[in-house]
Amino acid sequence: MFTSLWRRAVRRPRRVAALAFVAFLLAAVIGGPATGSFEAPHAFDDPGSQGTQAREQIERATGDSSSDVLALVHAPPGSPAVARTASVLRADPDVTRVTVPSPRAPSPLVSRDRGETLIAANVRASARDEDLVKRLEKSLRGDRSVSLGGDAVANTQAGEQATSDLGRAELFAFPLLALLSLLVFRGVAAALPLAVGSLSVLSTFALLRGVNEAVALSPFALNLVIGLGLGLAVDYSLLFVSRFREELGHGSDVSQAVRRTLATAGRTVVFSAVTVAAAAASLTVFPQRFLISMGIGGVIVALVAAAATVLVLPGLLVLLGARIGKVQLGPDRSGRWYGLAQRTMRRPALVATAAAAMLIALAAPAVSLNWTGVDASILPTSKSARVVQDSVTRDFPQADASPVNVVLNAPTSAGASVRAYSAQLKGVQGVRSVSAPRPLDARTWEIDVHTGSDAASGTSQRVVSDVRALRAPAPVLVGGTAADLHDQRAAVSHAVPIALGLLAVLTIAALWLMTGSLVLPAIALVMNLLTVAAATGILVFVFQQGHLAGLIGTSAQPGIEQTDYLVLLAIVFGLSTDYGVFLLSRIKEARDRGLSDQEAIAVGVQRTGAIVSAAAILLTVALGAFVTGKVVFLKELGLGAAVAVLLDAFVVRTLLVPSLLRILGPAAWWSPGPLRRLHGRIGVAEPASA
Repeated sequence: MFTSLWRRAVRRPRRVAALAFVAFLLAAVIGGPATGSFEAPHAFDDPGSQGTQAREQIERATGDSSSDVLALVHAPPGSPAVARTASVLRADPDVTRVTVPSPRAPSPLVSRDRGETLIAANVRASARDEDLVKRLEKSLRGDRSVSLGGDAVANTQAGEQATSDLGRAELFAFPLLALLSLLVFRGVAAALPLAVGSLSVLSTFALLRGVNEAVALSPFALNLVIGLGLGLAVDYSLLFVSRFREELGHGSDVSQAVRRTLATAGRTVVFSAVTVAAAAASLTVFPQRFLISMGIGGVIVALVAAAATVLVLPGLLVLLGARIGKVQLGPDRSGRWYGLAQRTMRRPALVATAAAAMLIALAAPAVSLNWTGVDASILPTSKSARVVQDSVTRDFPQADASPVNVVLNAPTSAGASVRAYSAQLKGVQGVRSVSAPRPLDARTWEIDVHTGSDAASGTSQRVVSDVRALRAPAPVLVGGTAADLHDQRAAVSHAVPIALGLLAVLTIAALWLMTGSLVLPAIALVMNLLTVAAATGILVFVFQQGHLAGLIGTSAQPGIEQTDYLVLLAIVFGLSTDYGVFLLSRIKEARDRGLSDQEAIAVGVQRTGAIVSAAAILLTVALGAFVTGKVVFLKELGLGAAVAVLLDAFVVRTLLVPSLLRILGPAAWWSPGPLRRLHGRIGVAEPASA
């Protein structure tokens, strides 16, 4: 394959460049509008769960959506402001019912000091939340006495904020990446990573638009594509250009340097992309549309970034030729990184213990990790949905915006048994109150169970479990926000072993194909888990415990959003393996030339130390740009990924891996005889170095 690419690049470099430019224009036309075309309702819920079934049954019976609208009026009940707001809500064609509290009778919709009023609006099931919210915001524009909230508004504002954060991340990342690329690549080569990155991101956007026609995708997948696409493109371009310059420094002409670069760096890029794609693919085993979207986006952008690198860069290198510059290499056994590796390997057990202890210490806060769900709290405090949620929690002690919904499939004639069951619900530990049963249609009853606690709290979660375990006079479905979170956790618990198994098998297979060893993939798995654990500890320290949270524009959170954490785990795992591929490929190359294990390790570190360090800094900028956004769980993803990348580059690959390989010696390259012979027949071995 690489020989064919080399011939095409050498013979027709201008055609390669022209085709790449055409592909970029097409990707821009098709992929550019992607930011406004993705919508996946209830993306964080398990579509096959009991909570989802309960929601769908209520919607079928009532014709109303589970996504409601709450209008917080900063005025007492019975005031003109309340009447005016209620009138606006009733006038909307997608609002089916408006509940306004009486100015005289006690109501949970009136604040503790009676200075604020909540108006609840039911929404038609067929309504599109975005359209409804836009109409209401337009009708109430300029009225500072009203703040709109509820699920419909929170979902809409979260999508809008994600799109806004996407633009903010681009404005932050692109100029900084351009500056850093100029410092790292120097000269005309600095344009290559941004060119490959732009092509990769826009091409992935275009492909995702096609996927979205068949499978509704979450708009948050685009944020991942931006960060990961730019980061991987920079990594791969740096690896490619550095190897090309190295080959020129060996005395090769441009044609031979491109050929050698494709055979070595090109091979490494392919293996790297496969490992990152495998990590992202593990997310697709979960039922939540958010995780599936992130998985699909991660797989496509990793493979597209690799394809753009090996298909486009060779032709550009031929065109630019010596203007790229060359590296005058010193002896293999010299250099700053070589010396560091040798010092590390003099006391490998001590270095390995110290590095592992550091990572474990950073991971220590993870023991207090709490899981939380997705609601208006992920939004900045300036958003109206967040204002309403905070106000309800603080000032409306009797209001329960997210009760546990108990749905019974029983005829209207079964009222007596349903009321008796409702009385039983009042005896469930943690239940504060139970609404009177109400028939929704001829076969459906609904009972609202109020806990007075946050949906993610232990109390609400126990109530969901206990209500589901209670004997009922008819088939029962238990739904609501607390039930959705309960089901999400159950679905994640069920799928995690499958995802981890898939991740381990694919990683081991890819690294075995590259190295021929079964021990090295096992080491990589352990190193990746240490990196993930350290990143988790830092997330808990910053976001859950609130330390340094103000520096990144947020405050202490009740926990870490679970699905977002799974995305972080997959991405960190893939990127950690990515840098492992960079290092192990050069160690294997040196070892295949006949160097001793210790010398091969030192030479591999010397040849990749500067590359991995520069790549880590550039990738940190690309992924860390999420921290500039306003959505909390995107901040979590950005900070966690950035920290993990830096730890992996400067602790794991520089200290821990070399020391472990030194301790293991030749045993690190062990593989059973049948697998060694199979590896030889497959023919993926890297050619000997020039």
